[in-house]
Amino acid sequence: MQVVLASASPRRLELISQLGWEARVHPSAFEEAGGSASEAKDVVLANALGKGRWVAEKLGDELPVIGADTVVVVDNVILGKPKDAADAAMMLTRLSGRDHQVMTGVAIFYKGKVLGRVCVTKVFFRSLTEQEITGYVATGEPLDKAGAYGIQGQGAVMVEKIDGCYNNVVGLPLTMMYTMFKELGVELSE
Repeated sequence: MQVVLASASPRRLELISQLGWEARVHPSAFEEAGGSASEAKDVVLANALGKGRWVAEKLGDELPVIGADTVVVVDNVILGKPKDAADAAMMLTRLSGRDHQVMTGVAIFYKGKVLGRVCVTKVFFRSLTEQEITGYVATGEPLDKAGAYGIQGQGAVMVEKIDGCYNNVVGLPLTMMYTMFKELGVELSE
């Protein structure tokens, strides 16, 4: 099956490929909205819809267009991608020894129909030492990830457990997205 991914995220592309689908990558120029943590679900959904709509308007929606946005929420604060290494270290210090939520909004545009949903996963971090945080930040891995960590990479050793969808924490909740495709009547065997 072919889809259009309104994102340059290599992690999302890898997840879609894992399903055996072929994705045409077309990053969106939609300017993401911000907001408070109490509005986080609304923010990620609005961003996913905005990204997907921007691409669907450019390319059409004969192929399913997928827009997505992921944030980390802790202490009623939304943590997006860190601005720099110091910001990444601050985020990881804040997450150390605590739980937080990862929220991903997914929007699918297909043949005039639009469907949007939000997936929430609770993630529990073990306590991290300053040396561990400094070492991890030095790898560069946290610099392009919401909340400054990648559960699918070296950041995996910081996570004690999760409650919810693992793929959501990576950046695209596959099971939810799959059921959304079925709801929209997308022929998944194409």
